[in-house]
Amino acid sequence: MLSNTGMSKEQIHDIAITVETEFLADQSAPAQDHYVFSYTITIENRGNIAVKLLRRHWIITDANNKIQEVEGEGVVGLQPHITPGHEFSYSSGAILATPVGCMEGSYKMVTDDGDEIIVPIPLFRLSSNITMH
Repeated sequence: MLSNTGMSKEQIHDIAITVETEFLADQSAPAQDHYVFSYTITIENRGNIAVKLLRRHWIITDANNKIQEVEGEGVVGLQPHITPGHEFSYSSGAILATPVGCMEGSYKMVTDDGDEIIVPIPLFRLSSNITMH
């Protein structure tokens, strides 16, 4: 579908997601199967219209294939409004029972013109570099 600017909606709603992860050894207790990870996500609005992040949905999977689903409003207590050419970064964390796992999910956003969009968060790995026995 083309808008009156000649761009597709995908171009107008061009949202880039980047993720950095870190294993927090000082907060983890491997002997108790307690592995703590932090992640920092940057949401960059490369499109032509501002968006507001309304909700998040996470699927967190550990090495035993135990899945946790997390849904809620906003991120870290905020519903950021991200204008074209700008980005929003935040940090949060996850606790796993195994030294490796992965996360993926999506953000539900609304554009300033009222369109609701789902932005996928690509799969990323959580790894402590500790071997399982």
